[in-house]
Amino acid sequence: MINIKNFCIIAHIDHGKSTLADRLLELTGTVEKNKMRPQYLDMMDLEREKGITIKMQPVRMIYHAEIRNPKSEIPNKSQIQNSKSQTDNFEFRASNFEFSDSEYLLNLIDTPGHVDFNYEVSRSLAAVEGAILLVDATKGIQAQTLGNLELARKQNLTIIPVINKIDSPQAKVEATQKEIVDLLKVNPSDIINISARAGTNVEQVLNAVIERVPAPKGDETLPLRALVFDSKFDAFKGIIAFVRIKDGQVKKGEKIILKQSQAEGEVKEVGIFSPLLSPVEKLSAGEIGYLATGIKTPDKVRVGDTITILNSKVEGLPGYQEPKPMVFLSIFPENPDHFELLKDSLDKLKLNDAALSFKPDLKESLGRGFQCGFLGLLHAEIATERLKREFGLELVLSTPSVVYQVTLRSHKQFFAYTSADWPDPSGIESSQELWTRLQVLTPMNYLGQVLELLESLESKQLKTDYLGQEKSELVYEVPLREIITKNFYDKLKSVSQGFASMNYEILGWREAELVKLDILILGKKEEAFSKIVPVKDAESEGRKIVEKLKEVLPPQLFALPLQAAIGGKIIARETIRAKSKDVLAPLYGGDYTRKKKLLEQQKKGKKELKEKGRIKIPSRVFLEVFRT
Repeated sequence: MINIKNFCIIAHIDHGKSTLADRLLELTGTVEKNKMRPQYLDMMDLEREKGITIKMQPVRMIYHAEIRNPKSEIPNKSQIQNSKSQTDNFEFRASNFEFSDSEYLLNLIDTPGHVDFNYEVSRSLAAVEGAILLVDATKGIQAQTLGNLELARKQNLTIIPVINKIDSPQAKVEATQKEIVDLLKVNPSDIINISARAGTNVEQVLNAVIERVPAPKGDETLPLRALVFDSKFDAFKGIIAFVRIKDGQVKKGEKIILKQSQAEGEVKEVGIFSPLLSPVEKLSAGEIGYLATGIKTPDKVRVGDTITILNSKVEGLPGYQEPKPMVFLSIFPENPDHFELLKDSLDKLKLNDAALSFKPDLKESLGRGFQCGFLGLLHAEIATERLKREFGLELVLSTPSVVYQVTLRSHKQFFAYTSADWPDPSGIESSQELWTRLQVLTPMNYLGQVLELLESLESKQLKTDYLGQEKSELVYEVPLREIITKNFYDKLKSVSQGFASMNYEILGWREAELVKLDILILGKKEEAFSKIVPVKDAESEGRKIVEKLKEVLPPQLFALPLQAAIGGKIIARETIRAKSKDVLAPLYGGDYTRKKKLLEQQKKGKKELKEKGRIKIPSRVFLEVFRT
């Protein structure tokens, strides 16, 4: 295991993780040149369309390097030439090593950078011993850089600081270097300056991984213990578990059991990520790979579970902390007959997205569906889009909501609610909502616009710090609903032209005066648009929603009233005018009574349509309203 190095790349979104991974794949010859493409490890079309990493992706690389072995002392600083390098020399930190040719097995996990996919990052960190902390030289330290760094420190990982995009005209290398030195308390010589796009100094990163990241610990003579850090479904091989082997070995054909679920299976295949699934004879302690479990029931294989050989008496490995959903929305199949398909699709999607949670939901107007929990709005958008693309479902979505606590007079205790199951107002004694500690990092050029955006929220300023001469840190206490339901992240990126960043952590519950806002279309309550709002904002929120609906709902052959209501009280109203049709166009003359008769028939028909009519709301309407 001395020659095994397990590491991941962590960074804020758009700092170049996937591009750096491309260069590492090229340097190690993992992917043939004629098959290489930009952002190779972003396997989903959705990732390429949005330009972000959504799923962590493991890959095994073999690297031949002229690296020092612990045999004799050498001077504190030495320049070495990598066996594959043609131009660049580099410096190592002081250590007692001498050089020898060696082959190293590198297991890399590329991770997402967006705050909504933090759970992907936390799971990857538990499977490795080191992390490359990548920082964009044009933007410096960002909020999610700090968030991911904190996760890595909790796992006691070795951190390798790397500054990317040094060839950009906007690069501020010295200022970024100073930020990293202050943050990590390291020497400037420990920081590697690279251009992942051009490949400059990337080989130094590989050699730093080999030198600084410790080899994994474990004993291949002990019984098997494998940590499940991800999974996916295969119709032929059953659930494929992505695992880090802590102890022991595993081969095809062996009987296995999962410690938590007690599910038993037979290994149909063992393999590695190259980055496609590639079968091998066995996996041993210290390695990262996959097991085809043969188990076909999705809820039997859970992220964080321990796989071991059947009948072996070993303790389970520490798993992962369960993620707490922050955003809830109900999902219904557009075709009611597809309910079972939706259930099966959610089960399979959860295998590949462990942060997703769901439970059955029922609405009179929409039928059977599921109330789903997500870590943020982007997470919700990605999950629903994957349901449509990967499983061929047409969906109806409710308004995103956060969870609240309500004290009922009848029970005198708190219960958690969303807008989907909000109790009768007469039975509510008090209500509470979650508050967060919101951290925003912004360049000084955009400080005014960012402050103006923060002041538009219901918030309490805690502190303002200046990180050097060009960056400011703003810390506020903000209700979670202000961040989630008002698209704060997108607005922050908009006012700062993408340069500001944010991170938040939950503080706890606080008292709030809340009511349920209902939206009525043609006099019928549309639960999908219902939401929980503060009493003081109810009228403005209701007016905003009905105005947006008037803009995006297609007109009908009859007038369509749109109303916002609290309880039985209407607080806002708009009307979509009837779509006009010229029934007199076919007439070429004739007396007035004929025309009058046609007009009366049209009027009567529209009245009947209005009384009996039900309108079909297109999916795009829900999405448009959610973004307001």
